[in-house]
Amino acid sequence: MNLSDKIRNIPDFPKEGILFKDITPLLRDKDALKEAIEKMADMFKDYEIDYVVGIEARGFLVGTPLAIELGKGFIPIRKPGKLPHEVLKKSYELEYGKNEIEIHKDAVSKGDKILLVDDLLATGGTTLAATEMIEELGGEVVGCAFLLELDALTGREVLSNYEVKSLLIE
Repeated sequence: MNLSDKIRNIPDFPKEGILFKDITPLLRDKDALKEAIEKMADMFKDYEIDYVVGIEARGFLVGTPLAIELGKGFIPIRKPGKLPHEVLKKSYELEYGKNEIEIHKDAVSKGDKILLVDDLLATGGTTLAATEMIEELGGEVVGCAFLLELDALTGREVLSNYEVKSLLIE
């Protein structure tokens, strides 16, 4: 199956000049979703991983089933104000603006080996902020996994200190 065919392009969303990559057709197709998660898990099957950390919101859609497939727990990184306990917060630049993310301060412990997951690698700003938070809490990012990477936006270069693997690259 060609999984790239399951990614829909939406021009000028969320604002003019942005070509949004809509993964909902892939999520809707049970066979495509299963294949994508199995292939992503296979990319990291030989890594020592304690937890999968997913970035809100679409990183949850990929990260949670990936954690299950790898037999690991899942830790969410959320937008501000969504986590009920004490949080660590980080600001970052987006392809189309600025944002913040948070993680519970007790979610990652010293020495935890983390696989960081999101649906899309664009500029790398969100993922870099997430890696910094994990490391500040004492965790070690052993890899960054993406369903889709936009090669032209050079996010991989921003994450050059990390093992980056993407299932699809456009």
